[in-house]
Amino acid sequence: MGTQQLMLIILGVILIGIAIAVGISTFQAQNVRSNLDAMINDLSHIASNAYQYRKRPAKLAGGEGDYSLYEIPPGLVSNSNATYTIDSQSQTELTILATSALDPENTITATIDAEGTLGGWIYTGAFQ
Repeated sequence: MGTQQLMLIILGVILIGIAIAVGISTFQAQNVRSNLDAMINDLSHIASNAYQYRKRPAKLAGGEGDYSLYEIPPGLVSNSNATYTIDSQSQTELTILATSALDPENTITATIDAEGTLGGWIYTGAFQ
């Protein structure tokens, strides 16, 4: 009877260990996904701001149909989600690079077109 009880205890410990490992893995995956979603939301705000700049006349500190002089506002450059930088810019397109604050290997690159639409998504690191 002692051997059977010992085997049940060992089996219980193994099952609890597996459950803990699965729980930690699930939590980490959710953390990465949450960071990705927050960064996409931030990129949407930047795209909206950039498009407003492009449409605004130069007299009102706008680009007058041009992205080439756009700068990300200081309040949107960095936050607890990521750091955002302009990767490339032209009159009709603006490419933003977002580097995760949790893991610099996780990045998103997105392009804002002349209509203010985000596209050309490129994901690296755990975001792939």
